[in-house]
Amino acid sequence: MHPQDFLQIIKNRRSIRKYEEREIPQEILIDLIDCGRLAPTGYNAQPWVFVVVIDKNLKARIAQLATYGRFIKEAGACIAVFCRKDAVTPLEDACAATENIIIAACAYGLGTCWVNSYRKAHSRKVEALLGCPENMELMTLLAVGHPAEHPSRSKKALNEVLYWERFERGLPS
Repeated sequence: MHPQDFLQIIKNRRSIRKYEEREIPQEILIDLIDCGRLAPTGYNAQPWVFVVVIDKNLKARIAQLATYGRFIKEAGACIAVFCRKDAVTPLEDACAATENIIIAACAYGLGTCWVNSYRKAHSRKVEALLGCPENMELMTLLAVGHPAEHPSRSKKALNEVLYWERFERGLPS
């Protein structure tokens, strides 16, 4: 892959909340998790576990619990990212892994939408539903599937978010 191709994946990626009713091949799901497990972690702790849910009834139950994740029901898969509670940087680690999965999914032509699940109202119920051990904690839910929409979302302009050296605008001299 040419570096420009990879950069275009990052620049063109959008959150997808509508999915075609199509399965995702198991080898692709395994590869997505492989990409997630290769993300950087604080102290190389690798405190995560990934639960891939493809069962329609189980996805529907997760969607019902996750107020802002109703679309999980329609996705080809839901990936739940868990981290050990005793990890030093669990939230950062889970976010890095989730982002790796999002980018990898996009490279496969799949869409995703991240549902924040770190200590949210639905978290304990989803943990119980998926049989989460006591030493683990739900961090993110990720809907993955074949996009049935191609939304355009505006993003802030680069000059609105980029500063050099200090909170001053403009390129360094």
